[in-house]
This record gives sequence, structure tokens and C-alpha cells, in this order.
Amino acid sequence: MPSKFEPQKHHRRSIRLPEYDYSQAGAYYVTIVAWRRECLFGEVVNGEMKLNRYGEIVQWEWLELPKRFQFIELGAFVIMPNHAHGILIFRPIVGATRQGLTVTRAGETPLLPTNTDGIDGSPLPRGPKPMSLGAVISQFKPRVTKRLWKFPSLNGTPIWQRNYHEHVIRNERDLQNTTNYIESNPMMWGEDDDNPLNIKP
Repeated sequence: MPSKFEPQKHHRRSIRLPEYDYSQAGAYYVTIVAWRRECLFGEVVNGEMKLNRYGEIVQWEWLELPKRFQFIELGAFVIMPNHAHGILIFRPIVGATRQGLTVTRAGETPLLPTNTDGIDGSPLPRGPKPMSLGAVISQFKPRVTKRLWKFPSLNGTPIWQRNYHEHVIRNERDLQNTTNYIESNPMMWGEDDDNPLNIKP
């Protein structure tokens, strides 16, 4: 049985590894948190996540990532009431560039590197390395924000905390531990540090 996965120890401390190339092939665990940890995306009922219409949009955009970035595969992921966890697998590219594998639908603006350090997840002038993990997340967040802002109740309201948390998955054991943690997240919601009931004033 895999050892206990400790998200605080293995993930939340890291923002970026110095000198690490986040565009290279590998598996990356990502956590994105809602602004002020507000429970925007649904609720956990009897250990099962029930997405609302906002959460369904977040999930839809996540599922679209492999269609928009053809070098990406999705591992385990979960949309929680106020955050999302997911594993993104970057496949090695042979005889092509990642830029050449970015696709857009008819009428869409081509994807460009942006930065989502703004409090609402909106793009800022400077951005991360193209086709890197940062570039993928910095396009995912504003796409969700743009769609959620179409709801009058959310229009202009910050959706995401700035930046995101990541962990470079090192081996199969690490991958299994991370997968176990993601899949069990709804059942552990009562003890989750992001659960508003567990946040001390």
C-alpha cells in the first residue's frame, strides 16, 4: 500500500524549482485555489463532490486542455468547492515543436503566453515560457474567469488566487501517492485545510 501522501510537505511549499524547465516532458501535479477560498464550484455531500454550474465550467475547461495542447495528457483530477487538483502529463515531442502542437478552433484567438499573477486570474503583459506548465495554467485560469464573468453574480469578481501550486512528480510511487490523494480529496473534505470550517479567523 502506498505511503501516506502529505500535500503540505510535498506540494504547497513549492512555487517554482530554481532553474527547472517546466516545458520538458514529465508529470506535474497542480493545485489552483479560488479567490479567498470561497466555495464557488459546488459542495461535498457524503464524501462526493457535487459540482454546480460554475464548477462544471471549470471541469469542462480542464477536460479541454488535451484538445488545445496536443502534447498534454490528463491524469487524475478533481474540482473541489474552492480549489482544483490535477495531474498534467507532458509527452515528449519528437521532430516537432510544442508551438506547432497548439491548436485553436475556428474564430478563436491563437494561444499566447500570458501571466495570471493578477488576483482575478486575468492575463498580464509578461508571461511564462511558451508551452510550459506556467503557460498552460495561465491560459486555463483566464478562460475560466472569462466564462464565469458572463454570470451577472460573478461579473468582475476575482475568481482565482494569484499563481498556483505545483509539484514535479518524480517516479511511479510519487504518481500513485498523488493520484490517491486527488481521488480521495472529496472524502477528506472535512479535514481539508481549504475547507472554510477549518480555517481559523
